[in-house]
Amino acid sequence: MRARHLRQCSNPLLSFLLFMTALCAASVAPAEVQPGDVITKANMDKIKDLVGPGIAWCVEHGMTMTIIPTKKVEWPRAYREATEAHRGQVRLSADGTTLENYVAGMPFPDIDVNDPNVANKIMWNYQYKPTITDDVLMRDFQVPSGPLTYTAPMVPEREFMIGDLRRLYYNGRLFVDPKPSLPNPEEVRYKEILSPIVTPFDMKGVGQFSIRYLSAARQDDTWLYIPAVRRARRMSTTQRSDSLFGQDTDADSYWGYSGHIAWSSWKLLGVKDVLAVMHREHFPAKRCPGGADFAFCDNWEKRRAYVIEGISKLPQYAYSKRVLYIDTESWAVFASENYDRRGELWKLWLEYYSFRKQAPPNGKIVYDDEMGFVSGTMIDMQGNHATIIWIPGPASPDPDTWYFNRGPKATSPYASGNVDDVFRVPHLIETGH
Repeated sequence: MRARHLRQCSNPLLSFLLFMTALCAASVAPAEVQPGDVITKANMDKIKDLVGPGIAWCVEHGMTMTIIPTKKVEWPRAYREATEAHRGQVRLSADGTTLENYVAGMPFPDIDVNDPNVANKIMWNYQYKPTITDDVLMRDFQVPSGPLTYTAPMVPEREFMIGDLRRLYYNGRLFVDPKPSLPNPEEVRYKEILSPIVTPFDMKGVGQFSIRYLSAARQDDTWLYIPAVRRARRMSTTQRSDSLFGQDTDADSYWGYSGHIAWSSWKLLGVKDVLAVMHREHFPAKRCPGGADFAFCDNWEKRRAYVIEGISKLPQYAYSKRVLYIDTESWAVFASENYDRRGELWKLWLEYYSFRKQAPPNGKIVYDDEMGFVSGTMIDMQGNHATIIWIPGPASPDPDTWYFNRGPKATSPYASGNVDDVFRVPHLIETGH
């Protein structure tokens, strides 16, 4: 057989035909993306297997990508050590909605894609990801929101300036005493307060406060304070998927996904190479020029990602499903494609990360570990509308803006002041005055 094969290949005409066939096949195969490439609509065939339909839509509408070599994202040392110390002891409850024996670090560091519970385990790893473990404060971020023409820059209908976004975690703590848990009789996972809105004038003082519980049996407690009516209004868990005040974001989309893991059914669609922004060049983030300013134009790199589908169990939820792209190293959701009730792609949440030890190069705070500084955008592709989340905004007087794991004021310089007393409805009302 081998001799006959060699004799056939020695035929000059056959060799020529084989060569031409191979040449034609090579000419139609998509070119491989390389560091140094600048991807635009004109050459986006290079990335067709590396992006989902949401990011492809952005490139088709003017967003550009500068391709850089892949860089490693290091876990904080304390998180790494906690993961190793507790490796193998965490279990999922029988219904997959609760962690058992969790102390700190990553619950399931050894992911097996053939595990029938793999999607749930990936989502619990995301919930306890290394980027924030104790607390965070973000200050002075700008949120312009408006219609898109794709031929000219966005003219904002509203430009929100938000004073603070604070989150305090009650378990899995690694940096600020008490560790690994705060006193927690209510079994809280975290409390979060976004307040006050500083501008526009008619929204001044509005704020939102939420409590996420460890138990899936307890839905979030969420309040919205509106100074015009002088009261805090309770919101249902389903309303967390609704956008507020004419902009495009919803509370469950913050950070890529901020709903309770137990409130959706999760499925692993695949593990693949994708493009993501993990080492952004610009700080503050730089919006794309012209009609593509609904997005930021920056450095993209090839990453390995879990692609996860989530279908909400909540009645009257705004989305039929979400498709999340979760980086396998940082465990950040860098893109979320949100589908309407007809199953059509509706909104894209896109995050632009910068993992580094300082926010701005001349920042006051130098962290021992790389932290994930992020800006993002929420695009309504059906409604031709977008909301930009710019952290910090160009008008921010505080160049650091971000305060990770800094604790109460007495514990460290540049502390966040995140203590339990801040995360209460009376404080929400007080900051709104």
